[in-house]
Amino acid sequence: MILKKIIPFILILFISNLGFSQEKFTLSGTISDASSNETLIGVNVIAKDTKLYATTNEYGFYSLTLPKGDYEILISYVGFTTISEAISLNQNTKRNFSLRESGQELKEVVVTSEKTRANIRKPEMSVNKLSISTIKQMPVVMGEVDVIKSILFLPGVTNAGEGQSGFNVRGGGADQNLILLDEATIFNSSHVFGFFSVFNPDAIKDLKLYKGGIPSKFGGRASSVLDIYQKDGNSKDFHINGGIGLITSRILAEGPIVKDKGSFLVGGRGSYAHLFLKLSDNKNSAYFYDLNTKLNYKLDKNNSLYLSGYFGRDVFSLNETFTNTYGNSTLNLRWNHLFNDKLFSNLSLIYSDYYYGLTLDFIGFNWDSGIKNYNLKYDFKHYLSNDIKLNYGFNGTYYDFNPGTIEPIDENSQINFKQLDKKYAFEPALYLEAEQKLTDKLAINYGLRYSLFYRLGNSTVNLYENNQPVNYDADLKIYEKAKPIGTTNFGKNKTIASFDNFEPRFAAAYELNENQSVKASYNRMVQYLQLVSNTASPTPLDVWMPSDNYIKPQIADQVAIGYFNNFKEDAYTVEIESFYKTIKNRMDYIDGADLIANEAIEQVILNGEMRSYGLEFMLRKNTGNLSGWIAYTLSKSQQKTPGRTADEIGINNGEWYRSAYDKTHNLAVTGSYKLNEKWNFGANFTLQTGQPVTYPNGQYTYQGITVPSYGIRNKNSLPTYHHLDVAATLTPKSSQTKKWKGEWVFSVYNIYGRKNAASISFRENSETGNNEASRLSIFGIVPSVSYNFKF
Repeated sequence: MILKKIIPFILILFISNLGFSQEKFTLSGTISDASSNETLIGVNVIAKDTKLYATTNEYGFYSLTLPKGDYEILISYVGFTTISEAISLNQNTKRNFSLRESGQELKEVVVTSEKTRANIRKPEMSVNKLSISTIKQMPVVMGEVDVIKSILFLPGVTNAGEGQSGFNVRGGGADQNLILLDEATIFNSSHVFGFFSVFNPDAIKDLKLYKGGIPSKFGGRASSVLDIYQKDGNSKDFHINGGIGLITSRILAEGPIVKDKGSFLVGGRGSYAHLFLKLSDNKNSAYFYDLNTKLNYKLDKNNSLYLSGYFGRDVFSLNETFTNTYGNSTLNLRWNHLFNDKLFSNLSLIYSDYYYGLTLDFIGFNWDSGIKNYNLKYDFKHYLSNDIKLNYGFNGTYYDFNPGTIEPIDENSQINFKQLDKKYAFEPALYLEAEQKLTDKLAINYGLRYSLFYRLGNSTVNLYENNQPVNYDADLKIYEKAKPIGTTNFGKNKTIASFDNFEPRFAAAYELNENQSVKASYNRMVQYLQLVSNTASPTPLDVWMPSDNYIKPQIADQVAIGYFNNFKEDAYTVEIESFYKTIKNRMDYIDGADLIANEAIEQVILNGEMRSYGLEFMLRKNTGNLSGWIAYTLSKSQQKTPGRTADEIGINNGEWYRSAYDKTHNLAVTGSYKLNEKWNFGANFTLQTGQPVTYPNGQYTYQGITVPSYGIRNKNSLPTYHHLDVAATLTPKSSQTKKWKGEWVFSVYNIYGRKNAASISFRENSETGNNEASRLSIFGIVPSVSYNFKF
C-alpha cells in the first residue's frame, strides 16, 4: 500500500528530466579553507554570465552540470576572498578549491551580488544561516560569543524567559525544536539557567535554523530545526586557541593526524564563579563544564571517516541540601562516500543521552532520570542535472526512557528504592526530496517524509472505563483523575501503540529580477516525543515521554509566504515573511496537575490544539565599518482544549487562550562598528512583550486560610522584557611573524540595570495585612572581561 502511494511520486520527479538536447558534463569537488583544510558549507559555485550555480553540502562537496564549453567559475563565500578560474568543460571534471580568509578585505570581493542572487533564486525560505565567522562579528557578552544568543536576534525567535533555558520559534514551545550537533540530538541547549549555550564557539563551523520550509530529511519536532556542525580540525598545522574570563574559560586544540589527510580537535570549557562563593558564607553553587572532540580521516579521494562527540554537565546546589546535575552526551561515527561525481552519501551511527538527576539530602534520596536514543541514518545527495537534484534516505531511532529512579542515600533514609516504569520506542522514517528548476525564474523544492512510531514494552499499561484516563465532574465542572479498572502487561519489544504519517514538504521561489524574489512554502511535521512540563521552558525536572494510546503525536502544518530584496549592490538585504501554523494534539493539563514522579501521567492530560501566526521583518546591513541587522516580529500564539463531549467545558471553556510562548511584539537590534585596526564596538538590544502568566483574580477564606482564585489561563503578562548589552574588543597590534594572537573583550550585560521579571508572586504583607506583588529578577548589570588567544 505504501509503495503504491510513493512510486507515482517518484516517477513525477524524473519525468521532466528524461531528455537532454545538448551534451553536458559535470564539474565537482570539495571546497575548503586554505589555512586549515576545513571544508566549507554553503559556498556558492557560479558559472559567470549564466544563471547556473551550485552550493556545497554539509561536507564541502559540490556538483555542477553544464553544457559543454568554456566557463569562468566564481567561488564565493562570506568572509573569504572570492576566486575566479577559467575552466574548459569537455569532460566530467573534478576540481577542488581552497579559499583564503579575506579579513578586512571584504570590500574587495567583487561578486557578492552573484552570491546573494543565488540565494534569491533558491527555493529555500524561513531559513537563517550563520557561519561562525558571522557569529563572531556580533557583540560579545560574558567574554565569548554564543550560538543560542545569536539566533535570539533573528526574526521569529524569542527567549523562553529571564533565567530560563531554551528558545521559542514562531510561537512554538522550546520542546518543539529539534537541536542537532553533528546530527546528534541535544535535548537541553543551555548551561546555567540559559545564560550560556552548550555549544563551544571555538568548535563550531556552521549552523542553520529552519523555522519553516523544513527539508524532508528532518523530522520528529513540530516547530523548528537547529542544525549545527562542528569543525573537523586543522589537517595542516597544530593550533591552540581559547579564552580566559572572570566567569568561564575555554581552550581548544586542533592539528593533523596525517597531514592533509586526517585531523583531530579537542576542546573544553568550564565556569568557576562558584569557587568565589566558597570564600564567603554563601553555600549555593552553580557551574558547568563540557568537552568537544572530533577525529576525521580521508581514506582515499572517495571515502572519509568522522568520529565526533560531546559531553557536558551542569551542577546546581542549594545550601548543601539540594543538588541538581544534568547534561548531554553524544557520539557519532560517520562515513562519507562519493559513488561518482553526481552521487554523494553519508552513513551515520549516532548515540545521544540526556541525563537529569537530583540529590535531596534533607529528604534522603537520589532521583535519576533521562532519555537515550540510538540512531542509524543513511542519506544520499543525487545531482541528476543542474536543473534537478535529489535528496533521499532513511533512518531508524530507538529510544530508551527512564522516567525516574528513586534511591535512598543511605540505610537511615526513610525512602524506599523505586523504579518508575521504563519506556521504549522505535521511530523509523524514509524520505525523498527534489530541488528542481522549472524555468529561469521559477524553482521549486518538493518532498515527502514517511514516518512511523512504535511504543514498545516492557511496560504495564493502565486500563480505564470508556478508555478515558481523565474524568469530568459535571456538578463541580472540574476534571479529575480516573481510577484504573485494570492493567495490561506488554512484554519486551511488544507493540503497545503504533502510528504512521506522511509528511509532505513544498517550497517555491519566483525571481522577480536578479535582486528580488517571492517565495512560498508548506510543511507538515510530526512530533512523537512529548515533554511533560507545565513551565514555559525545559527544566531538569521535566520528563520526555513517547506517544502511546493516550498521548497522541503532535501534527504541525505550516504555510509561509515571503518577499526578499537585495539592494544598493547588496549592501542591504530585506526579508519579509508571513506564516500561519497549526498543531494538533498539543498536550494541556487539568487544574492542579501533579507532574513530578507521576506514573500515570495520562490521568492529568487532555489533548488540545495550538495555532500561531505572524509577520516577520528583517533589514540587514552587510558591508562597511558598521554592520548588523534589525529584526521585528508581530505574532500571536494561542492554545485551545475543548471538551471531549458537549457537556464538558474543556480548559478555559474550550476557547482560545494565549499559549505560554505568546509574545506579540519582538524587536531585536544587533550592530558592530569597526573603529580602527585595534578597536571594535558592538551592541545588542532586545525588547519583547512580557511572558503570559495567570494572576489571581480574587480570593476567599476557608477555615482561616486565605486561598487565591484564578480566572482564564495566561490572561495576564509579565512586564515588558528588554535589555541593552554593549561590548568592546581590543586587538593589540602584533608582529606578522608572531604566531601568538590575542584580544581583550570588555562587555556589560544589561547596562542600564533593567530588573526583568522572571516571575511575579503574590503574598500577604505580614505588617499591613494587605496583599502585595513580589517581582523576582535574576540578572542585573553583569560586567565581564576576558582575554582570547590563538597560536
